[in-house]
Amino acid sequence: VDARNIDGSTPLCDACASGSVECVKVLLSHGAKVNPPLYTASPLHEACMNGSPECVQLLIEVGANLEAHDCHFGTPLHVACAREHLDCVKLLLQAGANVNAAKLHETALHHAAKVRNVDLVEMLVEFGGNIYARDNRGKKPSDYTWSSSPTAKCFEYYERIKIWDQTLENPKI
Repeated sequence: VDARNIDGSTPLCDACASGSVECVKVLLSHGAKVNPPLYTASPLHEACMNGSPECVQLLIEVGANLEAHDCHFGTPLHVACAREHLDCVKLLLQAGANVNAAKLHETALHHAAKVRNVDLVEMLVEFGGNIYARDNRGKKPSDYTWSSSPTAKCFEYYERIKIWDQTLENPKI
């Protein structure tokens, strides 16, 4: 059940890529490795790319590595954010995925800013996403937004809250 194709992918990866929940269940019931040693996308990455929350949930339940790094995409959370699959993002965060995990210093919040998705930004910040994290170019997530866009306004709001909270904690600021 873990034979590899020419790309090095496993049947479980392929089933997750196609969003075939029944196929994923059959493969898992026959002992498919949920965390096979791969250099590219894991089954969880594939499920997140496809936007299949059912597959994501199944993989989480059987112990999928939430922090698996793909050499191209980063973690499954990076993939789900870049593809704007909010259901998958929420499942990963609720399962304990590191909201501030980075690939080239780029966090999931950088991806959310790039796709200009306010709901995604809000969800990541609610789970502890660092709005001040800088990528390998020295840019914060807000630097990837247009100044008058709803996403930029969202980041401005969170920055004001942060400053306000710090002022309340230390009134001498």
